[in-house]
Amino acid sequence: MWRVGVRRSFKFLLRPTSRQAASLAACLEDHRQLYNAALEHRRTAYRKAGVTVRYGDQSGESKHIRADDPDGQGRWSFSSQQATLRRLDKAFAALFARVKAGRTPG
Repeated sequence: MWRVGVRRSFKFLLRPTSRQAASLAACLEDHRQLYNAALEHRRTAYRKAGVTVRYGDQSGESKHIRADDPDGQGRWSFSSQQATLRRLDKAFAALFARVKAGRTPG
Protein backbone atom coordinates (compact mmCIF):
# COMPACT_ATOMS: atom_id res chain seq x y z
CA MET A 1 0.00 0.00 0.00
CA TRP A 2 1.36 3.41 -0.99
CA ARG A 3 1.16 6.33 1.37
CA VAL A 4 -0.05 9.58 -0.07
CA GLY A 5 2.41 12.45 0.21
CA VAL A 6 5.54 10.33 0.57
CA ARG A 7 8.37 11.44 -1.67
CA ARG A 8 11.11 9.09 -2.64
CA SER A 9 14.40 10.23 -4.02
CA PHE A 10 17.32 8.37 -5.43
CA LYS A 11 20.94 9.38 -5.80
CA PHE A 12 23.11 7.93 -8.50
CA LEU A 13 26.86 8.17 -8.50
CA LEU A 14 28.09 9.40 -11.85
CA ARG A 15 31.48 8.13 -12.92
CA PRO A 16 31.94 9.32 -16.48
CA THR A 17 34.84 8.32 -18.64
CA SER A 18 37.22 11.13 -19.60
CA ARG A 19 35.48 11.43 -22.97
CA GLN A 20 32.05 11.61 -21.32
CA ALA A 21 33.34 14.16 -18.79
CA ALA A 22 34.59 16.35 -21.64
CA SER A 23 31.21 16.09 -23.35
CA LEU A 24 29.37 16.98 -20.12
CA ALA A 25 31.68 19.97 -19.59
CA ALA A 26 31.03 21.16 -23.15
CA CYS A 27 27.27 20.78 -22.64
CA LEU A 28 27.43 22.75 -19.41
CA GLU A 29 29.50 25.51 -21.03
CA ASP A 30 27.15 25.82 -24.02
CA HIS A 31 24.10 25.97 -21.75
CA ARG A 32 25.84 28.59 -19.59
CA GLN A 33 26.49 30.66 -22.71
CA LEU A 34 22.86 30.26 -23.80
CA TYR A 35 21.57 31.37 -20.38
CA ASN A 36 23.87 34.40 -20.25
CA ALA A 37 23.10 35.40 -23.85
CA ALA A 38 19.36 35.13 -23.21
CA LEU A 39 19.75 37.19 -20.03
CA GLU A 40 21.73 39.86 -21.89
CA HIS A 41 19.10 39.86 -24.67
CA ARG A 42 16.35 40.58 -22.14
CA ARG A 43 18.36 43.30 -20.41
CA THR A 44 19.36 45.04 -23.65
CA ALA A 45 15.85 44.89 -25.15
CA TYR A 46 14.37 46.49 -22.05
CA ARG A 47 17.12 49.12 -21.65
CA LYS A 48 17.17 50.24 -25.28
CA ALA A 49 13.55 49.84 -26.36
CA GLY A 50 11.50 49.20 -23.21
CA VAL A 51 10.52 45.81 -24.65
CA THR A 52 9.94 42.83 -22.38
CA VAL A 53 11.29 39.59 -23.86
CA ARG A 54 9.64 36.42 -22.63
CA TYR A 55 10.36 32.70 -22.79
CA GLY A 56 8.22 32.17 -25.90
CA ASP A 57 10.14 34.81 -27.82
CA GLN A 58 13.51 33.35 -26.93
CA SER A 59 12.40 29.77 -27.45
CA GLY A 60 11.25 30.67 -30.95
CA GLU A 61 14.61 32.24 -31.73
CA SER A 62 16.52 29.19 -30.56
CA LYS A 63 15.68 27.36 -33.81
CA HIS A 64 17.66 29.99 -35.73
CA ILE A 65 20.49 29.98 -33.19
CA ARG A 66 20.79 26.21 -33.50
CA ALA A 67 20.86 26.43 -37.30
CA ASP A 68 23.55 29.12 -37.26
CA ASP A 69 25.75 27.21 -34.79
CA PRO A 70 25.46 23.48 -35.60
CA ASP A 71 28.76 22.57 -33.90
CA GLY A 72 27.92 24.59 -30.77
CA GLN A 73 24.33 25.12 -29.68
CA GLY A 74 23.02 22.89 -32.46
CA ARG A 75 24.56 19.74 -31.06
CA TRP A 76 22.46 19.69 -27.87
CA SER A 77 18.83 18.68 -27.57
CA PHE A 78 16.23 21.34 -28.14
CA SER A 79 14.37 20.32 -24.99
CA SER A 80 17.45 20.82 -22.79
CA GLN A 81 17.86 24.30 -24.23
CA GLN A 82 14.19 25.02 -23.58
CA ALA A 83 14.73 23.96 -19.97
CA THR A 84 17.61 26.44 -19.70
CA LEU A 85 15.41 29.23 -21.08
CA ARG A 86 12.57 28.23 -18.73
CA ARG A 87 15.00 28.41 -15.80
CA LEU A 88 15.85 31.98 -16.81
CA ASP A 89 12.16 32.84 -17.13
CA LYS A 90 11.48 31.38 -13.70
CA ALA A 91 14.32 33.44 -12.20
CA PHE A 92 12.84 36.61 -13.72
CA ALA A 93 9.36 35.76 -12.42
CA ALA A 94 10.75 35.22 -8.91
CA LEU A 95 12.70 38.48 -9.08
CA PHE A 96 9.67 40.54 -10.04
CA ALA A 97 7.49 38.74 -7.50
CA ARG A 98 9.94 39.79 -4.78
CA VAL A 99 9.98 43.38 -6.05
CA LYS A 100 6.18 43.48 -6.18
CA ALA A 101 5.98 42.12 -2.60
CA GLY A 102 8.32 44.87 -1.44
CA ARG A 103 11.17 42.54 -0.57
CA THR A 104 14.79 42.99 -1.54
CA PRO A 105 15.40 41.71 -5.08
CA GLY A 106 18.35 39.49 -5.72
